[in-house]
Amino acid sequence: MSETTHTKPFAAFEWMLALRYLRARRKEGFISVIAGFSFIGIMLGVATLIIVLSVMNGFRNELFDKILGLNGHVVIHSMTGRFTDFEDVAGRLRKVQGIKRVIPLIEGQAMVSTTSLANGALIRGLSEKSLKSLTAVSENVRAGTFDQFDDGKGIAMGTRLANQLRVKVGDKVTLVSPRGATTPFGTAPRVKRYNLSAIFEMGMSEYDNTIIFMPLKEAQRYFNRQKTVSVLEVVVDHPDKVGELRPAILQAGGPSIYVTDWRQRNASFFSALQVERNVMFLILTLIVLVAALNIISGLIMLVKDKGTDIAILRTMGATRGTIMRVFFITGASIGVVGTLAGLILGIVVCLNIESIRQFVSFLTSTNLFSPELYYLSQLPAEIDANEVTTVVLMALGLSIIATLYPSWRASRIDPVEALRYE
Repeated sequence: MSETTHTKPFAAFEWMLALRYLRARRKEGFISVIAGFSFIGIMLGVATLIIVLSVMNGFRNELFDKILGLNGHVVIHSMTGRFTDFEDVAGRLRKVQGIKRVIPLIEGQAMVSTTSLANGALIRGLSEKSLKSLTAVSENVRAGTFDQFDDGKGIAMGTRLANQLRVKVGDKVTLVSPRGATTPFGTAPRVKRYNLSAIFEMGMSEYDNTIIFMPLKEAQRYFNRQKTVSVLEVVVDHPDKVGELRPAILQAGGPSIYVTDWRQRNASFFSALQVERNVMFLILTLIVLVAALNIISGLIMLVKDKGTDIAILRTMGATRGTIMRVFFITGASIGVVGTLAGLILGIVVCLNIESIRQFVSFLTSTNLFSPELYYLSQLPAEIDANEVTTVVLMALGLSIIATLYPSWRASRIDPVEALRYE
């Protein structure tokens, strides 16, 4: 029997046969169940991958914005330990192209207390202009104001710290520093009361629970650092290109400084996030792989069940290519439809992730993604088009590859052997 081609590849006849095989009859119900599980597996695998990668992107970007929204991209220290010429150095740095702003800063630790409660805090002394330039803080003021902050009449603290101390704007708090005035009997603690002029909420619990902002001149007096600062924090236009600015910063700053950037200070943290993200991608890819294996098993069973039909089609003139394409379309349809359904499900969940979290928390009466553990007050999700495309292409590729062997097996069936006992 000579093989002749009566239809073009992927003609309507082949699609009709493939779709009919997808609608299994009652006696072929088990094959239909396998196809259904394959579809659900691919859909859930693709959706889960998109959701997890988007949430991890959201976490990284939120933490990146919060950490770098409060801390400079580059921190400049003085070799001598006392930054006496900081104004001259800051002036030279502001002329470097690519630098957005330079913030003179004093940092120190103190205990903040009220009449009945106390807690540790990190004091950051900076000017009103510098404080307002930190949009992560200035755009999230919950009470009070930063106006006239330089007058030294008050300090600002995070919402969590204010709640712990049970204070509000206008109340008095006491700051106690172990490094005070030197006396013949030793160093006496420095104790001073301040008015609480503003309360902010960055949304990162670690900062909202520990940070207190103080006017720069008042911080210089409180920490006994007249006309000096601890460091200069530099904010650049493009944080990812901070390495390219390093030589220019060192040249402008002079030989008496040394520089650290955000990559060095947070290297282990962001590296751990990247490793976790890659591992999660590999683990969740196994869901799609298992679903693809289900497609293989379902198609092999379908080919075995349809052996007689295949033999009849071959005797009627269908080519091996036609038979292979019919079963290829059958298997690939499950993968394509499952992938598209997973894509839609994943995007819908990502766009409503915070509402879903709140709903699940309400149903279970638990606090999912506690801010104390995850540092963020809301569950973020940021969809990356390139990652979504990668996930979709990977799922489609696995689904298509899974159909090749069963389809090839179907095309190799010998009509004589298949019909011998019919």
